[in-house]
Amino acid sequence: MKVLVTGASGMLGHAVATALVARGDEVTTAQRRASGVVGARDVRGSLDDAGGAAGAVAGQDAVVHLAAKVSLTGSLAEFERTNIEGTRILLAAARAAGAKRFVMISSPSVAHTGTSIMGDGAGPARPERARGPYARTKAAAELLALAADAPGFAVVAVRPHIVWGPGDTQLVQRVVDRAAAGRLPILDAGAALIDTTYIDNAVGGIVAALGRAEQVHGEAFVVTNGEPRPVGEIIGAMCRAAGVASPRWSVPGALARAGGAAVETIWSLLPHPGEPPMTRFLAEQLSTAHWFDQRRTRERLGWTPTITLDEGFAQLTRYYHDRRMP
Repeated sequence: MKVLVTGASGMLGHAVATALVARGDEVTTAQRRASGVVGARDVRGSLDDAGGAAGAVAGQDAVVHLAAKVSLTGSLAEFERTNIEGTRILLAAARAAGAKRFVMISSPSVAHTGTSIMGDGAGPARPERARGPYARTKAAAELLALAADAPGFAVVAVRPHIVWGPGDTQLVQRVVDRAAAGRLPILDAGAALIDTTYIDNAVGGIVAALGRAEQVHGEAFVVTNGEPRPVGEIIGAMCRAAGVASPRWSVPGALARAGGAAVETIWSLLPHPGEPPMTRFLAEQLSTAHWFDQRRTRERLGWTPTITLDEGFAQLTRYYHDRRMP
């Protein structure tokens, strides 16, 4: 197929585009900076512009939409412009261009209301109850995408959960850096049971959804490794892979959630302060269980993970070992 992949300068988007090139698809990538995907055609620019979106999607059979504003902070207007309006514009451009398949990369946070998730499936996206501007705008974007599903335009939403792997700067490197600096607490002794997704498995689930779009259109799927473990164990494994000491101090989850809310308020008053050390959403993610029943995902997509968590941590260890070598 001819496939447009948006957001291919990010870790997951780059890996998806690379996998599609490897299997023989003709891949175009669209993002604000060069993707670096070997064998793909780069289109650089903003997808929240109708002309840019139309140019990127022209002649494509399918779209895999990963581009998004992902942050713990930022103005609601920024999130709405990129995550909601950008998706709306791209959907319209894809339909007008005659694309037949559209895979919307969403997030389990679109259905998370701050309480524990234990063995749930892909519940409905709920913008009015999702936590924080990222989750709320991604929920609205997912609803827009699924509402566009129609005969001849098969739309599928895929929600990869906590994707990580070698070279990950969004999660793994932040965990490692904060742990090395002694600024990473464990909430409630790290006991909350969580699912995560190794990068290869997230890619596999997305590619499977693209291939099965005409059979599973109109549906949303959570994709994970299906190996829930205590959050403290996950963080400890990432730290060991990088050769830094695991966090030793624990903070009550309720205190962290209250403190995170206060920090968000203070951070919003500071000029360009960067990412805050804690937010209410982050505290909820670190102190509440969130793991998912994967049976429907695997059955409907005809997909299973290929890399276990332990194999993933071994690959992460090799990555950091190689970086330390002279």
